[in-house]
Amino acid sequence: MFLVVVSLIVVVPFIELYVIVKVGSSVGFLPTIGTLIAISIVGSALIKHEGLKVYNDFASAVQRGEKPSKEIVHGVCLLAAGVLLLAPGFMSDAIAVLLMLPPVRAVVAVMALRRSTSRLTVIRATHTGPIVEAWGHLSTSSIDDVIDVEPHEGE
Repeated sequence: MFLVVVSLIVVVPFIELYVIVKVGSSVGFLPTIGTLIAISIVGSALIKHEGLKVYNDFASAVQRGEKPSKEIVHGVCLLAAGVLLLAPGFMSDAIAVLLMLPPVRAVVAVMALRRSTSRLTVIRATHTGPIVEAWGHLSTSSIDDVIDVEPHEGE
């Protein structure tokens, strides 16, 4: 696995540079640089829009008390797409655009969740749980009551 990661880190930038040079020799230097900058700007705006939508889906899943696993995978895909859009290159931009498409993210989510379904736990903290009095037994009073306890010296 380590060799695969190292080879990707070394090989992918050379392939990106090769593609940029080929595109630059076909359309010219300034159009190539302008295209790379325009893709980054438009991609950043799309990432922001899609990211807000995924965040809202995540928040509503947590609010309903569900595991937001699908939303987390979508968020990670969008984060990866944002990083790839910032990296100069046409191949990374193409992969980023694919990751921004909801159907592609859905396929990635299914594959990722198939591997990690049993490992995910959601803990939801609320203020409406049972009230525990100072001595540790459950209150028989209304759940909405507030009990303010003054600590004693030495405790």
